Amino acid sequence: MATQLEPDIHADEEAFRTEVQQFLAANFPAELKGKANALAGVDGPTDETPAQTKWREAVGGRGWGTPTWPKEYGGGGLTKAQAKIVEQEFAKAGAYNPIGGMGVMMFGPTLLEYGSEKQKQEHIPPICRGEIRWCQGYSEPNAGSDLANLQTFAEDKGDHYIVNGQKTWTSGGQWADKCFAIVRTDRSDKHRGISFMLIDMDAPGVEVRPITMISGTSPFCETFFSDVKVPKENLVGEEGQGWTIGKRLLQHERTNISGGGRLASMMGRSLGELAKRYGKTDADGELADKVLRDKIADFEIRWNSFLLTARRAVEESKAQGGVSEISSVLKKLGTKLSQERSELLIEIRGLQGLGWEGDEFTDGELEAVRGWLFGKATTIYGGSTEIQNNIIAKRVLGMLDHQ
Repeated sequence: MATQLEPDIHADEEAFRTEVQQFLAANFPAELKGKANALAGVDGPTDETPAQTKWREAVGGRGWGTPTWPKEYGGGGLTKAQAKIVEQEFAKAGAYNPIGGMGVMMFGPTLLEYGSEKQKQEHIPPICRGEIRWCQGYSEPNAGSDLANLQTFAEDKGDHYIVNGQKTWTSGGQWADKCFAIVRTDRSDKHRGISFMLIDMDAPGVEVRPITMISGTSPFCETFFSDVKVPKENLVGEEGQGWTIGKRLLQHERTNISGGGRLASMMGRSLGELAKRYGKTDADGELADKVLRDKIADFEIRWNSFLLTARRAVEESKAQGGVSEISSVLKKLGTKLSQERSELLIEIRGLQGLGWEGDEFTDGELEAVRGWLFGKATTIYGGSTEIQNNIIAKRVLGMLDHQ
């Protein structure tokens, strides 16, 4: 029982839950129920409908798309318990979070930690309102697994830099407004010569060429910088600090690629129920194919165990000050399980799971095939599985000396 010295926190949380419910009733368009955030990914631009705009502006105005970010920068300023309530009530209403993308998943948290006050005031509020799209300038043709080998160079010109070089696998680069990039400012030191800076994608000298994937989509690009002028105020942190900042951002990316972010949203989509739609059932209403039934049961036990473990690990990391090297463990396991799940979706659908085009296939069936093919990249981008193994060995298990 709460005392005078011990406020009734539970009552406060229930009052906040009522506030969220009232907000949803007043602002969430019924026509969007059960839909996903089409504007947060890297699969292409989607023109907003009036309903989508209304919903994005309502959530962005409250800061609830980035619920625990500081209120002074446009975030919700909520406690973890309140943020959980927002997540729960949105899910009950079939409402998606309309604020997302790389600005939320990777860049924003990194800038909050390393950016200047001016940079936070300039860049964080538009992210919280869903008004800007960011892309990532990391990998290069000869700097993928060995990212520190990057050669894109930013030459100091006094009050600005001139950037020349090439990036590849720039997710959503053709639709992005801005790019957060790691570039070389000193050729004499491999790691300490790297800096982190922000580049306008519409600046003269920026050229983007989409790369068509096996899935038929073009979410990745080659990006070329030819004498691109970047103001000095777009340098995040200090010159030579880019490797430290860049690695921190990768921890956020890996956490979101794995169970801490995107995959967690798939919790609750039952493979068993889907299998019953496509396969025969016995007299008890159970899936008749015992082998497939065993496969699904085995996978869903491991899948849900992973998602729960991932959520706990992410919360523990945040309690200790943010993401950590555990993100590499989550990325390694989560992406492998995601691929396994995609393969099961194809097996469950049988011949209907092999369609590429045609009226005899539903949109969901066609999307599943493309998702299965696109998913092959998840164990490569954001740091390949082999790179994660190295990080786990060095940083988590302490098996080798590290820099």
